[in-house]
Amino acid sequence: MGSQKLRRLRLAFQIKGTVITVIYHRVIFFGIFGAFVTLLYYLDLPVSQPILGSVIPSIVLGLLLVFRTNTAYDRFWEGRKAWGDIVNNVRNLARLIMVSVDEICPEDRKDKVAALRLIVAFAVATKLHLRSQPVNSELEELMVESKYVRLLTMNHPPLEIAFWVGDYLQQQNKTNRLDKYQLIMMQELINSLVDNLGACERILKTPIPLAYTIHLKQLLILYCLLLPFQLVDSLGWMTGIITAIISFTLFGIEAIGLEIENPFGFDDNDLPLNAICNTMRRNIEDLISLRPVAGGNEI
Repeated sequence: MGSQKLRRLRLAFQIKGTVITVIYHRVIFFGIFGAFVTLLYYLDLPVSQPILGSVIPSIVLGLLLVFRTNTAYDRFWEGRKAWGDIVNNVRNLARLIMVSVDEICPEDRKDKVAALRLIVAFAVATKLHLRSQPVNSELEELMVESKYVRLLTMNHPPLEIAFWVGDYLQQQNKTNRLDKYQLIMMQELINSLVDNLGACERILKTPIPLAYTIHLKQLLILYCLLLPFQLVDSLGWMTGIITAIISFTLFGIEAIGLEIENPFGFDDNDLPLNAICNTMRRNIEDLISLRPVAGGNEI
């Protein structure tokens, strides 16, 4: 119990994974600005203007921030659900191929293993595609050289890999290693994988409108600039500190929304796509290590 409380306490002071490194310079600026306004106030200059609080009502700014954050989190959660579906579809498709495709000759086993690794390659290629990264050694390890070289010339590697898996299934059906009902079931899973890819692309290529993002940032800056003039009469030398705390809160919420609106990137708060793909790869390699035989036993 004590160790759990200690972990929670450490979490409150953790820097990694927060937006502090993104917003600290703005917080310092507005803290110094608040202190400067306080200095002017004690020099008897007319800087105390409580009426400025009505320029941007706090509730309006709060609603804008909540809408911004909720919209970004919806995109993050939709991306997570799409990748959860990718994981499930990869596992289901690999399992069905493993147990349904007959191995009549030794070459069939080799082709089956290659197809299973291509399913993992689809997930890896999807990750690279969403991050605008080129085809790399992660994919080279999951396919024969001829396919990898061809993939280097493709504009949409995940779609090409989905085609290869579908073509493998068609070939197994033609050679009577897979019946048509099993083929239809597996093709539906491939279609679902492509649908998941499309859902991720929709999130990636439909960002929150730039005008909204710019307008919110402008309001935040204006609000924090006006804040010391509203507070200085009642807070005195505490104005700079309170202004810094309020700006930390507001800009932090805005930065979190900005960071998670594209959940496929490299930020600490983005989806752990590398870990997800590695998990799928381990799952498929475990599946490959099994050799089912008639009766459902493993040899």
